Amino acid sequence: MKRLNSTPKKDGFRMPAEFEKHRGTYIIWPERPDNWRNGGKPAQKVFTEVASIIGKYEQCTMLVKRDQYSNARGMLPPYIRVIEMSNDDSWVRDCGATFVINDQGELRGIDWTFNAWGGLVDGLYFPWAEDDKVAQKMCELEGADRYRLDDFVLEGGNIHVDGEGTAMVSEECMMSPGRNPELSKEEQEKMLKEYLNVEKVLWIPKGVYLDETNGHVDNICNFVRPGELVMAWTDNQNDPQYAISKEVYDYLVNETDAKGRKFIIHKLHIPNPVIITKEESEGVDAVDGTLPRNEGDRLAASYVNYYTGNGFVLLPVFDDPHDKDAKELLQKLYPNRVIETVSAREILLGGGNVHCITQQVPEPIKK
Repeated sequence: MKRLNSTPKKDGFRMPAEFEKHRGTYIIWPERPDNWRNGGKPAQKVFTEVASIIGKYEQCTMLVKRDQYSNARGMLPPYIRVIEMSNDDSWVRDCGATFVINDQGELRGIDWTFNAWGGLVDGLYFPWAEDDKVAQKMCELEGADRYRLDDFVLEGGNIHVDGEGTAMVSEECMMSPGRNPELSKEEQEKMLKEYLNVEKVLWIPKGVYLDETNGHVDNICNFVRPGELVMAWTDNQNDPQYAISKEVYDYLVNETDAKGRKFIIHKLHIPNPVIITKEESEGVDAVDGTLPRNEGDRLAASYVNYYTGNGFVLLPVFDDPHDKDAKELLQKLYPNRVIETVSAREILLGGGNVHCITQQVPEPIKK
């Protein structure tokens, strides 16, 4: 498949919203012992559950390193496609391709530079070279030509679009020194507009408290549909998350989308603080250059990190009193989709959640 020298906007391609029709979903198998406790075994069970749920609604592909292929194939149901692929860790949302479509029914991929959330400044592991090749390989599998950006760092977890010309990113992440320090906010916005083919970019001030990705947008805010948002919230004014969420809310109520609409904003209360236990911490290998998992650390738990697929929403839950309210709100917001849940603590212990470990391939539809 070709590497293209143009841009999606020039070629008439756009990034569709996640709630538009999918061709399928990609996931990467967890195994890294310095990130996933007990050699990744507990996480593998949850990833298997996630893939099994998604695979009931759309094609799901699991990418697996060679030494884990047989294990993954044995754990996953036969309707999950398993493909051997080198990788450094299992965050396909961030290292994988961002797919774009046009009105002629064609699919292409964007291959952003990936540097493990900050490179040598504050990245979470080293090296990351295999992860930076994942997007190209996904494009090959999908038969899609790709736009490769050798000089622009971006993770898929820091972009949401509404499919009607509006994108949102976290300013905390975009402007962090480990991404694109040589580019101004205006220059980065220009890149986003050119490659996502949008007219307006919302700069959400900050991400969830202690989010190690420098505050990805997908953990704090999401488009339910054009003109309607859901965001992470807490009523506890003593929680550090409160000031962050209030700043985000105050920003959004004064903004409009690309069509000039004021936003309907739904507050989705975060779970009670999720804290790493002694047992969980001791199960992770300590390695220089990898972010440690220390007992007592608070994790960036949020229900907003859900995944929207063909006829379903996959919601992370935490055995928390707020689980029920989160499911009820999403069922109200997505009346025509099944709200599936997965106990997501093991994913969260690795540094992300359901949305972070999935990447959709849109269904290109000829208009």
